[in-house]
Amino acid sequence: MSKRRVKPRSPRGGHASVRPERTDSKADGDWYFRPITGASSTKPYRCPGCEQMIPMATPHTVVWPVQKPLLSESAIDERRHWHSACWRRKV
Repeated sequence: MSKRRVKPRSPRGGHASVRPERTDSKADGDWYFRPITGASSTKPYRCPGCEQMIPMATPHTVVWPVQKPLLSESAIDERRHWHSACWRRKV
């Protein structure tokens, strides 16, 4: 009987392909951000930077604060979907 190979787990116990979020500092604080591919974008969103719609299947950026706002359960509750160009232009 042949031995089956077992893939090594990532050090954090999650999937090996999951990357940690990146951070960005803007005038209103520090933010986590994650680029989203068009293939994983399954519904339209409104960009808070330009107030225009981000259509389905359009690459964009998801952003949420590093520090939890006072009235939110968690920082991830405050995530917003931005056009990538609008996020780069944000001061």
